[in-house]
Amino acid sequence: MNDPIGDMLTRIRNAQLRGKSTVSTPASKLRAWVLDVLLDEGYIRGYEKGVDAAGHPTLEISLKYFEGTPVIRELKRVSKPGRRVYLGVKDIPSVRQGLGVSIVSTPKGVMSDANARANNVGGEVLCTVF
Repeated sequence: MNDPIGDMLTRIRNAQLRGKSTVSTPASKLRAWVLDVLLDEGYIRGYEKGVDAAGHPTLEISLKYFEGTPVIRELKRVSKPGRRVYLGVKDIPSVRQGLGVSIVSTPKGVMSDANARANNVGGEVLCTVF
């Protein structure tokens, strides 16, 4: 797999289109950090670490719905393996005039765009969520 973050975002998107309450994805530290930001911003209910039938570590993500519609309306991958997008703190985009969130990988960890601005750090823009 070339793009593990893109794979996880696609799994979340597909599960929400099907109305699933949970979705499973292979575990990694970066995926867990991205899920921590989604959890802090209120886009998912939570996630748990587990093991699949073959013994590989997984993350079980509990998706969040409001009145039957998914809380996450749009989930886009910005920085891809073929084209990395690095931005300074002044250039980090505001998603939908501040209603959405950009997830940024910075030297101080993976955080939302608002936290990156507050900590005055830039980095790689992983994805945008609305």
